[in-house]
Amino acid sequence: MTGTSGASSPTGRIVLVTGVSGVLGGRLARRLSDDPGVARVIGVDVVPPRGDLGSVRFVRADIRNPVIAKVITQDDVDTVVHTSVASSPDVLGGRVSMKEHNIIGTMQLLAACQRAPGLERLVVKSSAEVYGSSNRDPAMFTEDMGPRRVPRTGYGKDVLEIEGYVRGFARRRPEVTVTVLRNAPLLSPTTPTALSDYLTLNPIPKVMGFDARIQMLHYDDLVGALHHATLAGVAGTFNVAGEGVLPMSQAVRRLERLVLPVPGFALSGFGSAVRRARLGMGSFSPDQLAYLTYGRGLDTSRMRNVLGFEATRTTEETLGEFARAHPPALLRTHPVVTVENTVTGLLGGTHA
Repeated sequence: MTGTSGASSPTGRIVLVTGVSGVLGGRLARRLSDDPGVARVIGVDVVPPRGDLGSVRFVRADIRNPVIAKVITQDDVDTVVHTSVASSPDVLGGRVSMKEHNIIGTMQLLAACQRAPGLERLVVKSSAEVYGSSNRDPAMFTEDMGPRRVPRTGYGKDVLEIEGYVRGFARRRPEVTVTVLRNAPLLSPTTPTALSDYLTLNPIPKVMGFDARIQMLHYDDLVGALHHATLAGVAGTFNVAGEGVLPMSQAVRRLERLVLPVPGFALSGFGSAVRRARLGMGSFSPDQLAYLTYGRGLDTSRMRNVLGFEATRTTEETLGEFARAHPPALLRTHPVVTVENTVTGLLGGTHA
């Protein structure tokens, strides 16, 4: 169906969700399609989804291609939700592909939105990685604060750049309600995340002399926040996190894991050591190293008071649910010895 009307459907919103073949995009699209306030949901991705999307209409398209503009205009889309921002290069075959997908893909999507006269709302999933992590950070970041140490590589750099393009779009299309969500690190008993991979290790590597401040967001609450933002139509940038911050040492105790103290300057080689030891985790990125050293806290007042959303679980409750689902496994001696030998080699200037 083709149309150019600027008004939303009389029976509900027509929503396009990017990245529906991923866990987050797929779950959000299905949830929106079940909402009586939504008339239709179009899911877009470069590969078909593995799971059932229910009544969501899937369109195989690459947001890096200008053809995405035709999908938006031909389907009378009035709301676009952008979840297709990759946080790990492993998913896309390397850092170059990840950056092209994140940056070029977002630029093309925004260009398509720019040319869509009927567009009324744009919701973008960003990340608290825009704040970075450093020893100069405030106790809690508010949305008006910038990073004390600007992310220079990887995912943090990408989301910082993406937010800049989104702000430019908001200036060019002031009649469009633009909502940006900066989520805390995600944790879930069932959905793998970078944080869950780290916290299932035993022992858990911890930077000597530091006790990072950890604030989490349950995966279900991120889906809920995106769903709420899509229908609420509240403009602005919002931190999204569970209430409360835990020191890393306390989180490790609650998980009943052992701690492997690692000097900060040796931690950059620890990820590779873990991978060689087959503990199920890849190398640490510079952003992850900084987070594991210093952590980060988010002020969520604006999320509650302006956006009108509240997470259903606190940081402590999210960790407790994860701990119950992932009791500590038996310590695997050989991989631990391998890691310890590798760290010893790093300290001595050689590689084990």
